[in-house]
Amino acid sequence: MSATTLEPPATAPGAVIRTDLAAEILRLKRERNAVILAHNYQIGAIQDVADYVGDSLGLSYAAQKADADVIVFCGVHFMAETAKIVNPTKKVVLPDLNAGCSLSDSCPPDKLAAYLQAHADKNYYVVAYINCSAGVKALSDVICTSGNAVKIVERIPADRNILFVPDQNLGAWVTEKTGRKMDYWQGNCYLHMEFTRKSIERIKLEFPDAPVVAHPECTLAVRLLADEVCSTEKMVHWCKAQSAPDIIVVTEAGMLHRLEREVPGKRFIPGPTDHCACADCRFMKMNTMEKLRDCLRDLQPELTMPEDLRARAEVPLLRMLEWSR
Repeated sequence: MSATTLEPPATAPGAVIRTDLAAEILRLKRERNAVILAHNYQIGAIQDVADYVGDSLGLSYAAQKADADVIVFCGVHFMAETAKIVNPTKKVVLPDLNAGCSLSDSCPPDKLAAYLQAHADKNYYVVAYINCSAGVKALSDVICTSGNAVKIVERIPADRNILFVPDQNLGAWVTEKTGRKMDYWQGNCYLHMEFTRKSIERIKLEFPDAPVVAHPECTLAVRLLADEVCSTEKMVHWCKAQSAPDIIVVTEAGMLHRLEREVPGKRFIPGPTDHCACADCRFMKMNTMEKLRDCLRDLQPELTMPEDLRARAEVPLLRMLEWSR
C-alpha cells in the first residue's frame, strides 16, 4: 500500500485564519525542520498549514519520506503512536497529548490479552483496525485500515478463526464484502454511532437527489442508506467521480474541508446526527492552532514508547504493507 501524500494545500475559499498565527507556525516549522501532518478530521485552519493531509497510516508513511527531524501529528493519540512506530528515530510531537479516541479506548491491551488467553482454543488470527493503541497492535497478527480491510481479510487462510478488533461495525462491513465469518470485539467510534437511520433519512428528504457516502464505522442501518461506503481517502476519489452537484457526507465534519478544497464545484452536505446538524469529534477538535504553535515551539508533548513495544507493534504493520502491494 502506498502512502497517501498531498501537496501542501491552499487555503480554502472563505476560510478564516489568523494569518499571524499561521505565519508563526510556518516559521517554527522551518526552524525545527519539522513536517506537519493533519488528519482529515482536523479543523480547516490546521489542514491549511499542514504539509500532508490524509488518513492516519498514509500520513505516517508520508512522514518517512520527508526530510524532517520532527513529526508534528495533528490527530489523536493512537495516530501519533503509529507515526512513532514507523519512524523510530524521529521526534514525534502532538498538539494535545489528551486527544484520545473512544474506539481505541474500547479495547485496552490487557483486556485483549486476557480474552485471547481465555479463548486460546480458538487460535485466533487477530486483525486489528489501525484505530487502536500500540499495545493492541503488538498483540495482533496484522493491521488493516478501512481502505484495505477487505483485501487484508481475504489474505487470511480460510481455516483460521479471525478476531477483528476493535470496531465491530467495520468488522461487520468486511464480512458483508467478503462473506468471511469473524468474531468481533464489541468496540465502536462514539461519533459514527451518533449517525442514525432517522437522521440520514431526514437529510435525504431535504436533498433527495444527493447521493450519500458513509464511513464503514457507521452502523448497518446507516450503511444500508448509503450509495457508497468507504474510507475517508476513497471518499475523495468517489466524490470526484460523481456527476451530482450535492453529496451527503456521513463522517466527521472535518472531512468536508478537504473535499471542498480538492473537489471544487460541488456542495458537500454534512451528515447530521439526531441532535446536531454536523458531527465534530470532541477528541480531534482538542487540537487548535495555538496548541500546534506551542508544540512546535517547545517540542512538547512528545510521544515516546518502549522500544520492545514499538518493535512488536511494527511487525503487523509491516505485514499489512506487504499484503497491500
